Amino acid sequence: MATATTFSERDYRALALHDPDRTWELWDGALVEKPPMSRRHDDVAFFFGHMLQSQLDRAEFRVNVNGGKTRYTERNYFEPDVVVIPAALVQPFADDPDTFNAYAEPLPLVVEIWSRSTGDYDIAAKIPLYRQRGDREIVFLHPYERIWTAWRRQPDGSYSEHTYRGGIVPIASLPGVTIDLDALLDE
Repeated sequence: MATATTFSERDYRALALHDPDRTWELWDGALVEKPPMSRRHDDVAFFFGHMLQSQLDRAEFRVNVNGGKTRYTERNYFEPDVVVIPAALVQPFADDPDTFNAYAEPLPLVVEIWSRSTGDYDIAAKIPLYRQRGDREIVFLHPYERIWTAWRRQPDGSYSEHTYRGGIVPIASLPGVTIDLDALLDE
């Protein structure tokens, strides 16, 4: 991942919104380019998003795959591989072509999928900040080792950790929504 000098929030938003050929994140004020992912990574992310949206009412939730960003502070913006966004946060800006697709509010579900280029960064940098943001459920999925780790926010603000290696996985933050992990990871 390439990094550059410190960027202001305004400059970052302008770059991220108007540079369609690259995907940018902001880590502690430093610009970080999200590298292209493998075919398997992209396939799993897209299918994960499809599985979610097919179970959710679009009037209540939007699913973004490599699209919606989380804002932790003016110096930290991340783009999860898959994210569920309440429609109430999206709808007020539906007709504004300059709306930046980023959310400071805790989101129901953020998902990172392991890749060789970003796996360590996701674990060390992104997941701890998702927890500090208060996102309700955070998933790290390793498609090659077939391990799904979920951190679920508890009423006291702590997180419980759950690991799955197959079967039907409940999305606790979205009651009634499940993901068939075996189907998701089978080619």
